[in-house]
Amino acid sequence: MSELKNRIDFVYIFDVQDGNPNGDPDAGNLPRVDAETGMGLVTDVCLKRKVRNYVQVAKNCADGYDIFIKEKAVLNTLIDKAHDEESVKDAKDKTSAARDVMCKTYYDIRTFGAVMSTGKNAGQVRGPIQFTFARSVDSIATAEHSITRMAVATEKEAEKQGGDNRTMGRKATVPYGLYVCHGFVSANLAKQTGFSEEDLDLFWEALKNMFDVDRSAARGLMSARKLIVFKHDSLLGNAPANQLFDLVKVEKCISDAPRSFKDYTVTVDEGALPVGVHVEYLI
Repeated sequence: MSELKNRIDFVYIFDVQDGNPNGDPDAGNLPRVDAETGMGLVTDVCLKRKVRNYVQVAKNCADGYDIFIKEKAVLNTLIDKAHDEESVKDAKDKTSAARDVMCKTYYDIRTFGAVMSTGKNAGQVRGPIQFTFARSVDSIATAEHSITRMAVATEKEAEKQGGDNRTMGRKATVPYGLYVCHGFVSANLAKQTGFSEEDLDLFWEALKNMFDVDRSAARGLMSARKLIVFKHDSLLGNAPANQLFDLVKVEKCISDAPRSFKDYTVTVDEGALPVGVHVEYLI
């Protein structure tokens, strides 16, 4: 495994058409939105979930690529299992030893970090990769649709309807939204968790392909559009992240409501790149 030696900042741009990219349980599962500006939001937790799902499918939970936060997992049971390892039993600092085992075993722990002090203590891990919320470039117009199902769930419902057997429902979508997310890769924290260059390659692969293995009627058509990576020549970096993000301009090129990625232009001012930073376009 190759050690990370460079700080990285990145801009991830994706879009949704006729779907709900991230429902808000506090608002009847409507698409998340900034109440003051009307801009659409997708949480970092939502994006991390999709990365986890992709890695779980791509690696099939192979050694070193299991997923800690997955559906129906009992987390304390997994932490207890780490404490049952001989290397942990024989260690003076069992918490630190269990933490190392968890990082080696679970891809998402060494990538995003985890709190593992809820049972037998395996400590806390600060992950080398973090996301911001993704925010839409323009305000979104949430559309609500009435839908019907030609069946009911119980005999009692069928009797009430006299055999009509229809169920009414609601579905909320965003007609179109282009979302921008900012991310950070800390080479310093990667050393602490054992996150490697190979792990980073898998992460980029996940960002490029995760929507294609996570299709849902509720989410409509979601697509990865741009992945712009700023790589520093040093461990701690050569420029502030916000200075690099400001070089990326996403602008609407039509006067009407956008309904396609073609309605936007994405440019990077490479001439203003700080010394010691270069840009790569992975999508």
